Formats: sequence, C-alpha cells, structure tokens
Amino acid sequence: MSWTRRYDEAEPQRVSRWLAQSGVCSRREAEALIGQGLVSIDGETVADPGRKIAAGQTLTLADAAEAKVMGGFTVILHKPRGVVSAQPDPGQTPAIRLLTRQALIGHSPTVPDRDTKLAPVGRLDKESRGLLLLSDDGVVAKAVIGPTSRLDKEYRVAVMGELTEKKLDLLRYGLELDDRRLKPAEVEVISEGRFSIVLHEGRNRQIRRMCELVDLKVVDLFRVRVGPLTLGDMPEGRWRPLTPEERAALVTAG
Repeated sequence: MSWTRRYDEAEPQRVSRWLAQSGVCSRREAEALIGQGLVSIDGETVADPGRKIAAGQTLTLADAAEAKVMGGFTVILHKPRGVVSAQPDPGQTPAIRLLTRQALIGHSPTVPDRDTKLAPVGRLDKESRGLLLLSDDGVVAKAVIGPTSRLDKEYRVAVMGELTEKKLDLLRYGLELDDRRLKPAEVEVISEGRFSIVLHEGRNRQIRRMCELVDLKVVDLFRVRVGPLTLGDMPEGRWRPLTPEERAALVTAG
C-alpha cells in the first residue's frame, strides 16, 4: 500500500522539505524520488523538484519510492555490559550476535543472522550498557550521528569520588577534550554518587573522560535515551525493530 498523507499546514511548502520534516527521507532523497517520477499530489505526478504542496492536497509515494526510503532495517537493543558495539577482538561478543529470535520482543520481519550487516549508530563502549541502535538505514544514521544531528542523548552515571557542586558545574560547562571545548551538558544529581547527564554531542568515551578530568571514576554508565527514543522497560539483552513511527520521529528530530 502506497504511503499517503494529507497536507494540512496553512502555508504551502516544498515537497522535499515536507517529506524531510515528516521523517520520510532526507531532502536530497526526496528530490531524487521526484526526479524518478515516484511522487504525486492529488494523483498528478510531481515533475518539478521545487514544487510546493498546499493545504488540503494529498501527497502519495509510489510503492517503489516507499521501498527505497523505508528499505533500511534498524533495531533497538538493550546492550549489556561486556558486549562490544562492533569490531570485536578475539573472544569478544559483538552486539549483533544478541539479535536472536529468542531475545526478540514482539515481531520482526527480519531476524539477523551471521551474514546480516548492521552497524552501531552511536556506539556504547564495552563496559557501558543501555540503548544501542543497530542499523543499515543511512537516513537514520545521519539523523543520529551525522555532523548536523541535533539529537541529544541521556545517560545515568554512577561514580566513585566526591560529587561536589564545583565538579558538577565543570561537567555542565567548563571542560575541554582534545583541545576543544565541550558543548554545555545538562547534569542533575539523582542520589549520592549518581547523576543524569544529557549530551548534545558524541565524542569518543566522552562521559568517562569528562569524569576523569574532575577526579571521578565511572563505575556504571547507562544510556536511557537517544532523542525521542527511550529504552523504557526493555529487559537487558533483548531487542526489537524500530517502528516506522519511531523512525520518523528520529529523522524529524535529527
């Protein structure tokens, strides 16, 4: 069944921009679909990549277009500690090996096997746990970890060491890594030795390195959210496919 949606905003908008905002695909991909004659408005094929859609009109993607933009596969995994996101050393377990039928929550059109290639979209190091996305969907990857991504990530952190207000202020703003100042972070104390942190960037082992700079040792690092996507009550080691609605929300927010 073709993807169809009515446009109800007051001001006309370029088709490519609206498709991107709706989380269907990127603007460039939308323009490519238009060039291939796979987009129509009220039954009329859109030929001009600059075409605008007006209130009350209905846009339809041909089946071939939907297959192109929705053809990727993305899963949400609750990664346990001790599992690597990708590229394992001998004896290590890569996250993709946890994507078994027995660990699946609900239904999935695909259950990965040893030939499936899904890359981590925003890695978690071996000793960290929580929400991990694995995907072969370039649009999702760009939304989450692309250079222009606006998605934040939320973590729960347990540390050894005195968690003073001065250290909290430094974690929020005031630290540098690799001679570059970090973007401001949102830090809130949960309990003694535990805090939440929301990052607006994704530097290598960023939270662990930030804590080292203020004499704190991370003993547990747990990612609970990526943009609008939360881990919820998914048990550790379990996984499920990303829904079309969640994909759209990620792409739109990113």
